[in-house]
Amino acid sequence: MTLLFLNLGGGEIFIILLVVLLFFGSKRIPELAKGLGKGMREFKDAMSGIESEVRNAANDAPAAKAPSTTTPPAPTPEEPKKIQE
Repeated sequence: MTLLFLNLGGGEIFIILLVVLLFFGSKRIPELAKGLGKGMREFKDAMSGIESEVRNAANDAPAAKAPSTTTPPAPTPEEPKKIQE
């Protein structure tokens, strides 16, 4: 059996799972999987929220206006301060 992702075979997957089991322990793996699932769900919800905000902003935005050709006035220079002796 060969997975399309990184061309991992059954032996390689078994060794990876064995290393994960030795590294984290059998009691900690379900906690890690649960936390990973919650994180993925929050990320998915945040992405869908951002997509809906962008869609709403695009639908609510008025037609784009042509940029104005006038430039704002230049700032006036300040007068030099006189030093009193």
